Order: sequence, then C-alpha cells, then structure tokens
Amino acid sequence: MTARRADDQDPPPALPADPLPPAAKRVAKALVTDAATSARMSRQRRAHTDPEMALRRELHRAGLRYFVDRPPIKGQRRRADVVFPRLRLAVYVDGCFWHRCPVHATAPKNNAEWWADKLAGNVARDRATDTALREAGWQVVRVWEHEDPRIAAERIGALVEELVRHSGRGKRK
Repeated sequence: MTARRADDQDPPPALPADPLPPAAKRVAKALVTDAATSARMSRQRRAHTDPEMALRRELHRAGLRYFVDRPPIKGQRRRADVVFPRLRLAVYVDGCFWHRCPVHATAPKNNAEWWADKLAGNVARDRATDTALREAGWQVVRVWEHEDPRIAAERIGALVEELVRHSGRGKRK
C-alpha cells in the first residue's frame, strides 16, 4: 500500500448549489442586518459626546465649575450631562436624533414602528425627568447638539449668575 499525498485525497462532498430556500435567505439577511445595526448602535456613546465636550469646554473657559455625568438627585437613575449641585441646576445635551429635535429629527424607515415608539419614549422620559427635577426645586436646561456651544454656555452662565444672585448659593467672583 502506498502513502497518499495531500493532493491525492478524495475531494470533499459537493454542497448543494443553494442550501437555503428563498424565504430562509430573507430571514438570514434580516438577522445579519439587525445584528449589524445592533453592533453599530451599541457603539453610540452615552456620555462625553462631542457636543457635550464642546459645551463643557466653553463652560470651563467661562470660569464655571461643575460635575459631569451624574444624577442631579442622589438615588435617581437618570444622569445629567452637567450638574451644578449647589445651585440645583441640571444641564442635558440632547442629540437631535435620539431626543426628536423639532428642526433635525429624522425617522428611520427600517422598523419604523419600533423606532417611533422608542424615540417617543425618549421624549416622554425627558419630560418626566424635567418635571421630577422641577418639582424637587431644580432648574433644567436642555441644549440641542446642533446649538452653538458658545451661545449655549453664555445662556447657562447667565442662569448661573442669576441663581447665585437670588439664592446666595455658590461662589461669587
């Protein structure tokens, strides 16, 4: 008996030309798309986004000091992007897509009903958060990601000055 070389081996059995029926292909393609979408969405930042960082730079440049990415009220699950705890001021930098900006919001065409519910839930949660904070004596500022960070920082700075003047809280310069 002679030894066989690698190229002398029997070829692998032939695969069927089309292993999946057409309906299964559509489902498989949908699952791949959904997994790809899921992977892309999981990379979306929750905190320290570019618009948030731009606003924070402007606030810092104006001499304001604050806490970042923390719940305004201890024990609360929802986190503000910028918090001035002594003044009871919470600032949120909202993305146009995720929080339904009246100027720039877009509606995804794929899975439209799910996205409509999801984004409406985000807006409802924002409103509930604002209401809860205001009932607890907090001021809430919402900044859209498309807003000029200098103008937004000026608006927040003016509010900080007003709160310091009226409440006696915080540091005076």
